[in-house]
Amino acid sequence: MNTGLQIGDVRIDGRVLMAPMTGITDLPFRVLASQLGASYVATEMVAAAELARARPDVVRRAAVGGGLPLTVIQLVGGDAEAMAEGARMAQKAGADIIDLNFGCPAKEVTGAACGSALMRTPDQAARIMEAVVQAVSRPVTVKMRLGWDDNSLNAADLARRAEGLGVAAVTVHGRTRKQFYTGIADWHAVAEVKQAVGIPVIVNGDIITAEQAREALARSGADALMLGRGVYGRPWLAAHLERALIDGTQLREPDRDERLAIVIRHLRASADFYGLPLGLKMFRKHLGWYIEQAPWPADPTERRAAKARLCRLETPEEVEEALTALWLDVKHSRNFAVENRPQVVEAIA
Repeated sequence: MNTGLQIGDVRIDGRVLMAPMTGITDLPFRVLASQLGASYVATEMVAAAELARARPDVVRRAAVGGGLPLTVIQLVGGDAEAMAEGARMAQKAGADIIDLNFGCPAKEVTGAACGSALMRTPDQAARIMEAVVQAVSRPVTVKMRLGWDDNSLNAADLARRAEGLGVAAVTVHGRTRKQFYTGIADWHAVAEVKQAVGIPVIVNGDIITAEQAREALARSGADALMLGRGVYGRPWLAAHLERALIDGTQLREPDRDERLAIVIRHLRASADFYGLPLGLKMFRKHLGWYIEQAPWPADPTERRAAKARLCRLETPEEVEEALTALWLDVKHSRNFAVENRPQVVEAIA
């Protein structure tokens, strides 16, 4: 696989991208994944209208900071003017790429005529794309699904409209909104989108292993791929998968020491960014995934018990010591050294 991807005037140093995920790709996660080698990690989904109003929790989702090779801010909304204003704010904050969410299947999003609901109203989707492209000088991309349901598979048509309006790339999740995350992602269906446009097309859905990545690219003909839920508890996945695709090897997983250092770095960054106790609370879902994804203890029942126990601890220090004891050994737990805390706190003004 050739390395690198061009989106508008932005050169991405890889073709394995990380999707925007609410509650997952916050600034601590994005900085960590980038430090581990990921070339593209998008923000959480950011409500454009609330960003324009500077609602604190929404501004925090769009936070930018040092250590990021690329800043991609994803916006969601159903009003063209509000999306354009949100895009202007994102550009002012330093976004290299502005991504529009036409794919989120959540009921609270589609119920507000946003996300994948816009695939049922392509004229409104086009008004949003046109308004945003005209509002900013940065490349604008769109993330969508195959369609609302099997009777309205309109991703290729929407992608053609997007290209005509100046959108620089599209990402297609190989499911309909009706499917949510059930069934199997249809990578072959993404090929119709690739054949319909000249801009880069990125395939998304059910890609976790190197074999799946190769097959998704082959079936879709896409220019790149995007990882979603597969990165839960594996922020190194994009970088390691990139290397596996380039050299044809199997995916390499971190060993115990590497994995422990990554988790502790993530924990400390979360505590720095959010403060305590919120930082630990926000980190607990990641901690659960880290424990679930690790092969230690070998017994799944023991892993589940350890997850339940560690996710009830009340201080970062307790988590560090307990996790070190779980993965290494008790006497090692007081001597384990990790890198200095990364600087991650620089938000949109």
